[in-house]
Order: sequence, then structure tokens, then C-alpha cells
Amino acid sequence: MTDPIADLLTRIRNAILAGHKVVEAPASNLKKEIARILFEKGYILSYKVIQSENPQGILKIALKYNPKSKKSAIKELQRVSRPGLRHYVAADELPRVLNGLGIAIISTSKGLMTDKEAKKEKVGGEVLCYVY
Repeated sequence: MTDPIADLLTRIRNAILAGHKVVEAPASNLKKEIARILFEKGYILSYKVIQSENPQGILKIALKYNPKSKKSAIKELQRVSRPGLRHYVAADELPRVLNGLGIAIISTSKGLMTDKEAKKEKVGGEVLCYVY
């Protein structure tokens, strides 16, 4: 697999379209951080890492839906930086997703963070994905 982040985002996207409550994916430190950010910003209910024969374990993500309308909290997941085409931004060029309603997950020298946190820290980095 050449792009494990795109694989995670696609698994989440497909699970939302199918109406699943839980998504499983092979875990890694980067995927755990992406899940942590999605949890902190309220896009998913919870996440946990289960140990298995895989050395890193399995990442289980519980998706969040509106109880009445059954609509997902995540409208769209969009991969920005890919292995063949990296997308780096400076601190003063950080993207705004849906005029501030969505988030961009940025990989910086201080770890993974959202576009708003990166703007406060005044750091740039690689734009991994947009979530809204």
C-alpha cells in the first residue's frame, strides 16, 4: 500500500456511505493522531487501538451520526497531500476549509494539528486532509 492515510480516509468514507457504526483499520502513530484530532473536534464518537498479530494493532473508530436524521457528522473527507504530489504551506498561507467551518489536518514539526492550532503556533507544514 503506497498511501495508508488515504486508505484510512477511504475506509471511513465507505463506512459512512454504508451506514456502519464502527470502522477498523491497521493502526499507526499517524493514524492514531488523525483519529485523536477527529475525536477532539467532534467528528467521531470514540477510537481505540486493539492489540493483534499486527505489531501496531488495529485502530477501531466509532462513527458519529445524528440520532434523528441519521446523517453523519463527517460530510466529506478529502486527501490533499499525496505521495506523488506533496502539498506544503507556510504559517501565513494555512488553508481555511469551508470559510472556517471545517478543519485541515496539518503535519508540522510540532506534531499533527488542525489549521487553527497551527496558526496559533505560527508553524506551517504538510496539509494531509480536509474534514467537514
